Amino acid sequence: MASPIRIISSMATKQLLADLIGQFQQQTQQAVTVESVGGVDAAKRVQADEAFDLVILASNAIEQLIQAGKVVAGTRSDLVRSGVAVAVRAGAPRPDLGSEAAVKQAVLAAGSLSYSTGPSGVALVKLFERWGIAAQVQDRIVQAPPGVPVGSLVADGKVELGFQQLSELIHLKGIDVVGPLPDEIQIITTFSAGIAATCAQPESVRPLLDFLVSQAADAPKRANGMEPA
Repeated sequence: MASPIRIISSMATKQLLADLIGQFQQQTQQAVTVESVGGVDAAKRVQADEAFDLVILASNAIEQLIQAGKVVAGTRSDLVRSGVAVAVRAGAPRPDLGSEAAVKQAVLAAGSLSYSTGPSGVALVKLFERWGIAAQVQDRIVQAPPGVPVGSLVADGKVELGFQQLSELIHLKGIDVVGPLPDEIQIITTFSAGIAATCAQPESVRPLLDFLVSQAADAPKRANGMEPA
């Protein structure tokens, strides 16, 4: 039996990978361990040559790791497309998210708001700047530390309005997911997998990679608020 396959991923795909890896292990008896952390921290650890077999992060991060020689060129496989949703504390009034103007008004009306340190958070900062409200809301922003779900801050009452990948919100208790951002400002992140340069058992990893992009993985992806890539 091959050694356990070691995966590092961002938090956005944590529950999805738990579901998919469970299926894969049942079918193959191949041991797999997954560590899900903040995407920025995950990339740093791969950059530092910590030993992993498979890396699952936003596609731009995977590309950067390929350019740096930390992920094997030619092994990138796009897994899912993931959109951003908005959450409030369970039972709290739900803002209108029906248009770009409505979301802007909801942001301006919120006493506090939060978003992740990942690609969706970067895109939201640019959106607030485009709207001309970045300075106005700056003091109301509660930054979620890497690896800490925005939804947990919402559930604890620390934040009125939380923005994060739908996949990171739908399984949390204590919040209501109001809905996705409207199409005109939706932020889609593609999450991809790539074989790490430190991988010592690519022959064991490739069947897992094949499974993660197969049609058998489509239903769990949708159940976790994502679309197959």
